Amino acid sequence: MTLTAFPAARRRVPVAAGACLVSFTAFWLAQRAAHVSMIDLMVYRAEGATVLAGGDLYALRATAAHLPTTYPPFAALLFTALTLPDTAVLRALATAGNLVLLLVFVRLSLRLAGHTRVESVWWVAAGAVWCEPVWTTLRYGQVNLLLATAVLWDLTRRPADGHGRWAGAGLGLAAAVKLTPALFPVFLVTTGIVARLRGGDGEPWLRHARGAAAAFAGATLLAAAALPYDSWRFWTDTVLRSDRVGHAEDTANQALRGVLARLLHTPDPGTAWTACAVAVTAVGLAVAVTAELRGLRAWAVCACAATALLVSPVSWTHHWVWCVPLVLLLWTRGHRAAAVGTALVFCSYAPWWVPHGPARPELHQSGAQMTLSALYAGAAVLFLALARTSTSLPVRRQGSATRQAVTKE
Repeated sequence: MTLTAFPAARRRVPVAAGACLVSFTAFWLAQRAAHVSMIDLMVYRAEGATVLAGGDLYALRATAAHLPTTYPPFAALLFTALTLPDTAVLRALATAGNLVLLLVFVRLSLRLAGHTRVESVWWVAAGAVWCEPVWTTLRYGQVNLLLATAVLWDLTRRPADGHGRWAGAGLGLAAAVKLTPALFPVFLVTTGIVARLRGGDGEPWLRHARGAAAAFAGATLLAAAALPYDSWRFWTDTVLRSDRVGHAEDTANQALRGVLARLLHTPDPGTAWTACAVAVTAVGLAVAVTAELRGLRAWAVCACAATALLVSPVSWTHHWVWCVPLVLLLWTRGHRAAAVGTALVFCSYAPWWVPHGPARPELHQSGAQMTLSALYAGAAVLFLALARTSTSLPVRRQGSATRQAVTKE
């Protein structure tokens, strides 16, 4: 290495950090210029206030849009902290917090992909903040980055003794706040069972899943002790009513159920969705388990995330912040065209282009409009297909390279 190479390498980090700061500042100003309501954050605050007041959590209708409570009771317990600052301060804190979480999420995504260059975190975050799922997460004051970060933190930890005391905590707590991440513990259990059936040691995955189950159960029981009526109501009734979240055909719903509702021009795709969800869950978990057992943790995690988003009854566009690790994985594994194409899909804001609103025009979309409003789900399906192909190839070179990169952490 020449004498000038090392200073040049040291300069890359502050330059990247400066570029990220400029991007974040422009983003913050753009959000202010757009007069974002952060409506979901206001719903969270109202849930916390209802808990403190001893009100009926699932009878709540918050904000001018009369939005209901849809998360498990444990989330409402956490939201009591949101009642402490006034709304202006809360909006600023939520925006700043989500920007910090984006940096952490990108760092964990790069770690998952086996990429260790520090300056890459700043460059990726500078661009990722403008993709539609991230923009909309901050626009609504959503918790998607927090939950995705908790999941990735849990699945990218490498304890020195092979297992950690906190293994599963991130997964369990994320699922206790919002149910979609619950597919990750299912993936761990399935991997452990398949490993045992093949004559191997499935205990590491089963232990991890038990940790997630314990964290979920602890959080849920805590909520039940504090909010017995609300907990009973949620787990016996509300959890089964996906219609509370919104109309299935809404163009912002990028889950399979939303795609089918628009395709079939019906507010309830019923059996068609159930059959598709079962099939995609089986295929997605098969891809994830195969990748995991071959030592390809990054493919496994991203395949599980894509599957969870596809089969959830509702996956709003802001839930798809998982596009960040998907794109990074494709890029670092040499699938550059697929990475660019996926990035363009999630930066296109395509679901905003098609007619939507209270009149429910999504039930009468044309072929072109249905295509635009299915791009996220389509990208996820194509990712699963590519993951299936990539995890079937010999992994000696790719796997060893990944392990070496992670070791350098």
